[in-house]
Amino acid sequence: MIIRVKSDIRFTSPVVHLSMEYDIGTDEAVSMAVVRAVSAVEGRDPQSLPPLTNVLDTDALDTLFVPQGDGTARTGGRLSFVYSNCRLTIDNGEYLTYQLLEHRSARDEHSRRG
Repeated sequence: MIIRVKSDIRFTSPVVHLSMEYDIGTDEAVSMAVVRAVSAVEGRDPQSLPPLTNVLDTDALDTLFVPQGDGTARTGGRLSFVYSNCRLTIDNGEYLTYQLLEHRSARDEHSRRG
């Protein structure tokens, strides 16, 4: 299931999706988009997520997708990495895809314990 999430939408309760796409705003840093998308999907406060800097250099991530020196947008480019139990793929600095690495329902958790 793919759900398109605009950068100005906020979720107030946990929503679990196997995958989703997040449109990165034109003035939004890619690193901030990552944190916003993950916190929205997981229904968590961004401050409760593990630091993104534990996974990659956020300045380098942002630099990969900023416009060129003359102001024209960069074209192409894809980066995938794992963060907060999901695989994130950033395409062209315009959107990212969130894919949950492990999906456990309450029933699955109960059967693992018993």
